[in-house]
Amino acid sequence: MSEPATELEDDIPSYHSGLPGVLGTLDEWIAQGEAVMLAAGVLLMAINTCVNVIARFVFGEGFFFSGEINRILIIFITFAGIGYAARHGRHIRMSAFYDALPAKLRKILMIGIAFSTALIMFFLAYHSYEYIVTLHGRGRILPALGLKIWWIYIWAPIGFVITGIQYFLTAIKNITSKEVYISTGLIDGYSDSEPKI
Repeated sequence: MSEPATELEDDIPSYHSGLPGVLGTLDEWIAQGEAVMLAAGVLLMAINTCVNVIARFVFGEGFFFSGEINRILIIFITFAGIGYAARHGRHIRMSAFYDALPAKLRKILMIGIAFSTALIMFFLAYHSYEYIVTLHGRGRILPALGLKIWWIYIWAPIGFVITGIQYFLTAIKNITSKEVYISTGLIDGYSDSEPKI
């Protein structure tokens, strides 16, 4: 006897912003843009790596620029992905103390965590911008591609600012709603990770 086919739900369903009006629409557009950019970045990195491996096998040596392209894509995926993780509540949480608190104190703590994380993200955005300015002044370039190095780090301040805005909006969402939110569209709690049969 064969088992009945099971339908697994998507780990991250389509994103619906919990923000009202224009902010919600803008938040959803940014989320869709991030998802497309991250998917494209991962696919390009996989294609680049596979093509380079095939070139090494067939021609005896890989493409000289392949490593630099992967370096650019890793930086891009990392800093474009932090805002995506914050928006979907996929960031790492150490919540043993937090989970033991009553709902009212969890809400207060979440507001504090979201505001302080937003401030840290804006602080990191400022310093990453300063780092880019320093790199720009040095005029260094990537040896294989000839690109100026500061261009590949441009996603760092952008990613930090988007993440900071996301955490700031999460704090506002917690102030204006009854439930505790870990992102603007995700209520705090644990879901059953077992597939439904």
